[in-house]
Amino acid sequence: MRAVRGAIQVDADDHDQIISAAAEMVGAVLERNGLTTDNLISVVFTATPDLTAEFPAYGARKAGIVDVPLLCAQEIPVPGAMPRVIRLLAHVETERPRADVRHVYLRGAAALRTDLPH
Repeated sequence: MRAVRGAIQVDADDHDQIISAAAEMVGAVLERNGLTTDNLISVVFTATPDLTAEFPAYGARKAGIVDVPLLCAQEIPVPGAMPRVIRLLAHVETERPRADVRHVYLRGAAALRTDLPH
């Protein structure tokens, strides 16, 4: 089992943007790590306090992840933190060594992890 991180920034606290971004992020995590939904054990989503229009997990459900436990929580409201960010922590079944796991930081959230290839 491995854990995979991801983050994506949206332009606004908008229902459709949150759903679309969450689906995009989950899809990128699966694709970049050679995984399918069958490899998912669970996914924890967080959103910054300025995102309240929809649950990010709903975006994953709309993208076809229907039989995996999903959980949403709010990020700690740290002053000066990047706004409008959805994050995920996915627990997956994989034979990949930890060093080969590809974490995914998309759109503006790429600035959170400049040490990773995008």
